[in-house]
Parts: sequence; structure tokens; C-alpha cells
Amino acid sequence: MRIGIDARELTGRTTGVGRYLAELLREWAAPASGVAGRHQFVLYSARALGEEVEPAMAGLGAEARVLPGSGGTRWEQLSLAAAANRDGLDVFFAPGYTAPVRARCPIALTIHDLSYFAHPEWFRWREGVRRRELTRQSANRASVVLTDSEFSRGEIVRHLRLPDSRVRVVPLGAGAPAWFAAAADGEADPAVPPEPCVLYVGSIFNRRRVPDLVAAFPAVAAAVPGARLDIVGENRTFPFQDIDALSRKTGLGDRIRVRPWVPEAELANAFRRASAFVFLSEYEGFGLTPLEALACGVPVVLLDTPVAREVCGPAALYVAPNDLSGLASAIVTLLGDAGARRVLMAEAPGVLARYSWARTARETLLAIESAGA
Repeated sequence: MRIGIDARELTGRTTGVGRYLAELLREWAAPASGVAGRHQFVLYSARALGEEVEPAMAGLGAEARVLPGSGGTRWEQLSLAAAANRDGLDVFFAPGYTAPVRARCPIALTIHDLSYFAHPEWFRWREGVRRRELTRQSANRASVVLTDSEFSRGEIVRHLRLPDSRVRVVPLGAGAPAWFAAAADGEADPAVPPEPCVLYVGSIFNRRRVPDLVAAFPAVAAAVPGARLDIVGENRTFPFQDIDALSRKTGLGDRIRVRPWVPEAELANAFRRASAFVFLSEYEGFGLTPLEALACGVPVVLLDTPVAREVCGPAALYVAPNDLSGLASAIVTLLGDAGARRVLMAEAPGVLARYSWARTARETLLAIESAGA
């Protein structure tokens, strides 16, 4: 079977969709999977793929196509569709919400969440309209739609009015990211001890309530001498939330650090120093970063939502929305009570065992194959 893949998220700084696709390719390329040689893969992007993808590409014997253009909507709907039609694909896999609807072959589409349907106020008007219309068209065009959780399946059925039979839940994998394991081999200092450090990593959206984390931190700093807050993520809020200004208003100086991006070795050390990972998202399709934190040995505090409970179960402390006092108390517990951290982390292996990138890759490929059959 000749399988085309939209690989543009594998260029530049990797986002969640890029991480998802990279893990799928890595698992498919593993000799134990038996995928190499069974299918032909063609990866399309607007820029050359990064070196980190080369081992998987080589293992699969995959072809790379760099198509001119910006990699935006016009590129997807015109250049990518035309290339897919020229290349005689049996099926096309779109891993990130939308697909080239003019492609003549069957389409397998992954929709991770529908935040722009559920909360249009979080998006600029033009962006929200574009996302909703393209996702709706792509889902209607797709032979199969994959998603990460039962929560997201319900959202897709409700907002897009697709029948249950066309939507498959394939949870993401879990485990310490490759850069964290690499750091243990010497790329970063594995001897950095845990500190009273609170960590947030991920793109900053309004739904992730980073201002609440900043607002709760003065109470944490007052209760735990030396406590620090480390925020790493590109600010993509709308309406704009000035996280730097909010941090300065606390008067805590360099005890709060906000950075849009750090090298992987430095990020690994941030996880090694942290005693708590806080993720206050009120809307996610899955929520991969809390699982990654658990896999790195860092206990997590989550906003109490159905999808957070579905994914992380008993391996997290949960706080109610807008309860800054409860949030501060949960963080203080994880920073100052080693016993509480041990009890919480004892639940992590059971939760992490439910998620495997090998399983994700296997079930995703089965869905792609069924779409192209």
C-alpha cells in the first residue's frame, strides 16, 4: 500500500502533532513492527525534514517530497492535494486536524481535540472560522477519523455529527521523551538534584490557565523557602495574556522564570530539578505532557476535568477551577512532603502502563490500512 503523510509538523520547532507523528514513524520503522517493506511511505512537507527524522525514514525506506509554498492552508489544499493525486497514493494520513480534501485517495484523519468548536472565544475570528470549516470538511471527507480519548470522541460526534462507527479512539503513548533519556547518557547533567521547583512546559494557551499558576505562586513562595517557578512555552494566547508582566507584578524577581523555548538538554535538566509539574488546562484532547512528567519522575497537579481523570487517573493531584488557595496548597504538598510525592508516584507505573507508542502506532496503522482497503 502506498501511504502519503502530511509531515509539515516535523519541520521547525516540534509541536504536539510533530511529536505524535515522529513517534509513529519511529515505531513503524522498528524491525519488530514488521511495517518496513510492507508499505511504501511518502512524506510531504514545505521544508526539508529535520535530521532527527532520518533514522525512521531510512528504516521505512520512506520518500520525502518538499513542495514549494508556506505550508499553510493554501499549500495543504492545493499543492499537497495535487502532489498526492500525482503520486498515485492508496491512502493519505493527515495527523493534525485537517486534510487535503481534493485528494482523490481515501483519507485517514486524526483530530486531537475540538477546542475551536467548544470555545471559539479562544481564537481570532478568521482563524476560528478557518479551523472549523476545514476540520468539518476534512472529517466529512475522511474514511476514518482517529482521536486520542473517549472525551474527544464525544466532542467529535457532538460537534461534527459523525457516526460513532467512523471515529476510533487510539490513545497516545507515554514515556520519558528521547531527549530526557539522552540526557541520562551525558548530554545533560543527570546529577542535578530535585529542588523546590514548580515546572510548566507546553505552548501557552488561554485554556491552560498559566496566569492562575503565576497568581498562586506567591503563596507557595511564602510557604516554601527557595521555591521557584519555571515556565517554558511559546505564548500563543488570544486574547493575549502577558505572562511576563504578571510574573513581575508578584515581586518575586528571578524566582519566576518565563522562557518561550530552551534546548533539549536544558529542558531535561529542568525536569530533573522539578518537584512538581503543574498543568491547569480546562480543555485538552488528551494531555501528553503530564504523562511525560510522570515518566520523568515528576508528580503532577492537574485541573480537575473529565479528560484529565480519564488519562492520568490516580497518578495526579486535582484542583478545582479558580481555586487558587487549593492550587497553592497542592503545590506546597508536592514541594515539601516527600512522602506525599512517593505515594502519588507509586500510582504512576500503573497509569503509564496503559499507554504505549508501539500500541498507538499499531492501531493507527490498522486504521490507515482499513481506510485504504
